[in-house]
Amino acid sequence: MPALVSALGVSLALLVPLAAGADGGAPADPPHGHAHVHAQNAKMDEHAHHDAHGAFMDRPDSHAPIGVMGDHPHHRGEWMLSYRYTRMRMDGNRDRTNRRSTGRVLRDYPVAPTDMDVDVHMIGVMFAPTERITLTTMVPILDKSMDHRRRDGVEFQTDASGIGDIKVGSLVKLWRNENHRVHLNGTVSIPVGTTGRKDNLPPPAGRQRLPYPMQLGSGTWDFITGATYIGHSSKWSWGAQALGTIRTDDNGKGYRLGNRVDATAWLARPLTDFLSLSLRAHGMWWDDVNSEDKALNKNVVPTADPNRRGGHRIDLLGGLNLMLPLGGKVDRYSHRIAIEGGGPVYQWLRGPQLETDYRITVGWQKSFAAFSFGPLW
Repeated sequence: MPALVSALGVSLALLVPLAAGADGGAPADPPHGHAHVHAQNAKMDEHAHHDAHGAFMDRPDSHAPIGVMGDHPHHRGEWMLSYRYTRMRMDGNRDRTNRRSTGRVLRDYPVAPTDMDVDVHMIGVMFAPTERITLTTMVPILDKSMDHRRRDGVEFQTDASGIGDIKVGSLVKLWRNENHRVHLNGTVSIPVGTTGRKDNLPPPAGRQRLPYPMQLGSGTWDFITGATYIGHSSKWSWGAQALGTIRTDDNGKGYRLGNRVDATAWLARPLTDFLSLSLRAHGMWWDDVNSEDKALNKNVVPTADPNRRGGHRIDLLGGLNLMLPLGGKVDRYSHRIAIEGGGPVYQWLRGPQLETDYRITVGWQKSFAAFSFGPLW
């Protein structure tokens, strides 16, 4: 875990110092007799910054690739609805960087996982009660299935579906100038998803609790913190985000999922005023499960072994952002449709674990400027 904390610290160290830049800091006191001129110049600069930022927000690449969440805050009174569907496919086992055949896994365990599909429907709501703060809520609905093979050749599938852990948080604007902006991300994950899901297994096992990757939640209150940077020019945009997930105390089943660090960076280019193309790299590091669920037998299947859950991975993904030109024009309040897909270029797993083959996300976003809370905020 110290390595994960260090990785997050380095990522944040690259982003946060931008807030101390001369363009974003408070101006020095003007010389005597020039205060009025300085105030006028500051006001003109502020309007220029707002105009440039507003023009960028009307571009399709003003939003990060659809697989990135918490990438953009809103203006006071604005709110946004979103829906994302993500499919992740895992096929075959890996130990460290080496592939492991099902037969090889069955030498050490009576049961081997062979493949897994995870479907996530994510409903999101964002609202900005002030100019600086945007509140966020994300509700996931999960559908998981995993195929297995026993030593005697019997094959079977386990399934789990339902609501996952709900995430509520805020984006806090930290610094911005004409072409760059930084905000802080802070989220609390509420343990709504179950950690006790069971399924029927072939005889003689009967109905058993499912292993760690098949559960729908962490069972703990988790804290996700980090920062996001976005920059743009007339023809390009780019960004980076670093997030750390800190698990709290053991859950009701006696274990705690491993802490996690995510770091991503992307480059995008608008092809037209309503379509943009993106390329993104996403690195992730996660620890083993702490302690264990006593209802699971770690000697039967590797997915039940808490010491075989850690790893790290780098994914490369391509995406498209589309703003629908309804009414003959596009702006920040247009409907947005986006897609992003890709897979690992490197993965190291403390296995045997199922390796990731690909993931794809399709989403819709729509911003509104319907109301605000007025002078109270």
